[in-house]
Amino acid sequence: MCIALLSTAHPNYPLILIDNRDEYINRPTARASWWQAPHSNVLGGRDLLREVQGTWLGVTKFGKIAVLTNFREDVTPPPNAVSRGEIIKKFLTEDVGSTEEFVSNVVHTGVARDAGGFSLVCGRAGEQLAVISNRAKDDSQVPWICGDVVQTVGLSNTYFGDQTWPKVIDGERLMLEAIRENMRDEKTEDELVQGLLGVLSDDALTRKKIKAEEGLEAHVFELRNTILVPPLGRKDVQMLKGDELAAARKDEVAEVLNTQEKIQETKKLGISGIYATQKQSVVLVGHHGRVRFVERTLFDENSDPVDEKDGVVDITFQIEKQG
Repeated sequence: MCIALLSTAHPNYPLILIDNRDEYINRPTARASWWQAPHSNVLGGRDLLREVQGTWLGVTKFGKIAVLTNFREDVTPPPNAVSRGEIIKKFLTEDVGSTEEFVSNVVHTGVARDAGGFSLVCGRAGEQLAVISNRAKDDSQVPWICGDVVQTVGLSNTYFGDQTWPKVIDGERLMLEAIRENMRDEKTEDELVQGLLGVLSDDALTRKKIKAEEGLEAHVFELRNTILVPPLGRKDVQMLKGDELAAARKDEVAEVLNTQEKIQETKKLGISGIYATQKQSVVLVGHHGRVRFVERTLFDENSDPVDEKDGVVDITFQIEKQG
C-alpha cells in the first residue's frame, strides 16, 4: 500500500517527490545507489526478488524521474504480462525518446493494459510529468501534472485521482503544510527533508491502537487510512541460505541473482512475515538542475528496525546534459 506525493508548491524546488514503499519487509531489496553499468546513470533502490530487478522510484543523471505504485484489479494479468517494475526500468535505462513518445508506446502497444494495476508518474525534472495507468486506452486518458502548474498531488494503490483514500488526501494536506512551514519560517533544506519525512511517518493505525500481531490480512482495508504502515504480523523464521545474497541486499545489487538457483532461494521471501513501510524517500529537484535524493530504510534484511543514523542514504548531484 505505497504512497507517492508530488509538489511544485515550494519556490526553491520546481519539483518535490516523496514516497513510502510498503512491503513484506523481508523482501530482498537493495538500498538506493547508482546502479552498475550499463545503467550507471540511474539512482534508486532495486527490488531483488524478481529477475528483472526493477525499481519503484528512480532518477537519472540526465533528469529523468519516475515513481510507480501498484494496485489490484479484478482481472488477473495474463501469464506473459510484462512486470510493472520492467516498465519503469525501461523508462529510466533506455533511450525511449520524449516522455510523450514513451507514453504513446506504452499505451498503444498494450503493455500497460497487460501489466496489472499500476500508476506510473514519469518525465523529466522541471517539465510536465505523465501519469500512465493500465486503464489508459489512448493518450487522451493520460493525465499530465506538475511542470509550471503549482500543485500538490498524491497517488497510492488505487487509480490516480481517486479521492476516496484518506491517506492520499491527508498526504497532500500534510505535504503542503510542511512546505508552507518551511517557507514561512525560512527553514533550511535539511529541515525541509525532516519535515517531509515526518509527513511520510504519519501513522493512523498506531493511533487507533490496532492489534498489529493479527497481520496484514486483518487490517488490509485500514491501510488506505494511513500514510505510514506500522509493522503488521509476526517475523518469519525463514532465512536466506547464501551469505552473499544477504550481504548484497544491504549494499549492492552486484549480480545477486545471477543464477536460477539463487532466484529460487528468494522466492519464499517477500510474501509473508511482517508487512510495513520498508523505505521512505525524499527527492528535491532544485533550480539549475540540482537534485538531492534521500532514502531512509526502516527495517533490515532480518525484519529488525534499523537505527536512523544507519538507514539513511543521502546523495546530491547535478543534472547533466545528455550528449
